[in-house]
Amino acid sequence: MTFAEHILAFISNLNLPLALPPDVAVMNPFTDAQTMKICETFYNKFYADTHDRWMIMGINPGRHGGGITGIPFTDPIRLQDVCDIKNNWPKKQELSSVLIYEMIHAFGGAPDFYKKFYITSVSPLGFTKHLKNMNYYDDKGLQESLKPFVVDWLNKQLMFGINRNALFCLGDGKNFKYLQQLNTELGIFDRVIPLSHPRFIMQYKLKTKEHYIQYYLDQFRKYGTIFS
Repeated sequence: MTFAEHILAFISNLNLPLALPPDVAVMNPFTDAQTMKICETFYNKFYADTHDRWMIMGINPGRHGGGITGIPFTDPIRLQDVCDIKNNWPKKQELSSVLIYEMIHAFGGAPDFYKKFYITSVSPLGFTKHLKNMNYYDDKGLQESLKPFVVDWLNKQLMFGINRNALFCLGDGKNFKYLQQLNTELGIFDRVIPLSHPRFIMQYKLKTKEHYIQYYLDQFRKYGTIFS
């Protein structure tokens, strides 16, 4: 199987059969036929091979990016303008997607980047509360009940062909703490590398975003020998 075939089989079988906290809803973009068609186009374009890749792990999809397109940190604008995949969704931007694709441009472009990296999330399914984005760690009960699914999802994705010398974590606070603890328990990766979350950078550190982009690239070079 190609890397793309592994990904598509994985996302097409995602479900979350557990009781959620009050007012919390799960967001599964992969139940939408248009989203799955776009995912097939995207992954077959960039992942139709059997190369190993480094994993970059975010929190969970948001409503205006991966929650629509099914592709982590990729809003409909970047999907069309950068990845050259036309789509009919409203062209609303997601701040995290803006930063990630500026970093991808600095890396050398989408084909080179996706040849080296696979972006996913602790929870490939998103969450909303009162129709607003919610992170898996915002509710302690949700975080704890998700753990068996997170471990199962992670183990399945490792079978795609993941380099285990480093896991790059988007979010150097709660997401990093969670993944660091999980990796200590499971012993999967040699190290977990924290990176400031793209949304944090765009909201609070916009004037110095180039510094953060360079830091991303420096960490990829240091721990992944990405440019070799």
